[in-house]
Amino acid sequence: MSETIQTISKWHGGFCIEVAPLPCLIVIFGALGDLTGRKLLPSLYHLHQRGLLHEQSTLIACGRQEMSHEQYRNYIRTLDGMGKTDQLEQFLSKVFYHAGDYTLPETTARLATLVDDLENKMENQTSCRLFYLATAPAVYLPIVEQLANAGLTTELSAVTEKIVYPWRNVIFEKPFGNDFASAVELEQGLLRYLTEKQIYRIDHYLGKETVQNILMFRFANILFEPVWNRNYIDSVTITVSETVGVEHRAGYFEKAGLLRDMFQNHMLEMLSLVAMECPVSFSADRIRDEKVRLLHSIRMPDQKTLEQNLILGQYIAGNAMPGYREEAGVAHDSNTETFAALKLYIDNSRWQGIPFYLRSGKRMKQKKSEIIINFKHIPYSIFSPVKPEDLAQNRLILTVQPEEGLALDIIAKRPGPKLCMGDLTMNFKYSSILDPGENMPEAYERLLLDCMLGDQTLFIRSDSVRLAWQLLAPVLEYKKQITPFPYQAGTEGPIQAMEMIRRDGRTW
Repeated sequence: MSETIQTISKWHGGFCIEVAPLPCLIVIFGALGDLTGRKLLPSLYHLHQRGLLHEQSTLIACGRQEMSHEQYRNYIRTLDGMGKTDQLEQFLSKVFYHAGDYTLPETTARLATLVDDLENKMENQTSCRLFYLATAPAVYLPIVEQLANAGLTTELSAVTEKIVYPWRNVIFEKPFGNDFASAVELEQGLLRYLTEKQIYRIDHYLGKETVQNILMFRFANILFEPVWNRNYIDSVTITVSETVGVEHRAGYFEKAGLLRDMFQNHMLEMLSLVAMECPVSFSADRIRDEKVRLLHSIRMPDQKTLEQNLILGQYIAGNAMPGYREEAGVAHDSNTETFAALKLYIDNSRWQGIPFYLRSGKRMKQKKSEIIINFKHIPYSIFSPVKPEDLAQNRLILTVQPEEGLALDIIAKRPGPKLCMGDLTMNFKYSSILDPGENMPEAYERLLLDCMLGDQTLFIRSDSVRLAWQLLAPVLEYKKQITPFPYQAGTEGPIQAMEMIRRDGRTW
């Protein structure tokens, strides 16, 4: 068996460890889809540029439209960010196209022949296989069934350090079900053909540098973990706002709504990383064990308190932008929520009594994804006549997008009079440490690389999926009974969401 290549280098007093995967045959279903063109192909090309795609690795792009290998390569050449370089041509030499109906046995039989032909040309005539389902969820199970029947997902018996080699992994995009029952049904269907170890449920937010950094920020620095609890933290707010509307996703969004689209996955995943206990090791199962324990501890509002602690909204026309009901593909009387704000608690010794405020919306004033840790006021002020409550709270701000980084708000003396105090922000942007011309790695690069390495740390386990749907069930039931509050496009959302947090003496 070939060895993976591990690179270790020092970085500002620390260490960088990167592992390049073994030869891997990558199959993407949905070759001409938006996700493949905007994210997957550029990410694989960037991995190739960084030397993190094995030289013997190959890519098969599966689409329904008939075209030749070279026609598909020409399509890739037109994608944003590809350019015209020798490296691109080297990458394109690894790319092949396969056409047909994904659900038909003859399509998969021809795919299996192409896979065999490509693997037979490899040095050891075998490789790991990664199947990426960038398709509608409705065809997940039929595709997996065909792959299994053709023997394409069958793992061989060679075992190295408890890892089956070569592995056959399958990536699934969200949504993974649309409620608890459908998620369980899909899971049971997939487990007829795959093991849980082969299933990679992707949430691209977990691939973002700032989100990954939460673990290191908390557990590699003695400065923060001792105060990461109810004794020192007043509240936590998590915001994911977008300036765009539903764009081309109206068909999906009308059925899903904002709660299913953002809260069941992105929001709860980020909350888990912020609030979970320290795992015993930096390994996939230990980290995901703690995330599951955290989800078990979440106390959602009950039916009596949902009206006060859940605000749903829908954008209307404003600031030269159309309303949600005016978007193409949206019903003129739709009650689908495009904004949600939720207050919840975590019932454990670390967080008892501390509120967590989550909000997300479309057609908001600005594009922003951030986690804010609001610390308590100092217990006593020696700076008379300044009272503790007169001083702004210390805040730690983790910015996920648009510009990844972190900031710490503290109180400091300002130049001038003897007693002149005010906020000082210590601000760090990841872009500041990049080389000239270098860009932040795309989240999909990290996730694709991890899947090729057989590392499930940043992927969602089945018990997390079920728990998230169970937590959201009463909220989804409640939303059937109400009409979302209107808010103008291009604003901060419904005023009711502002009032909800102001009642507690806090702000977003």
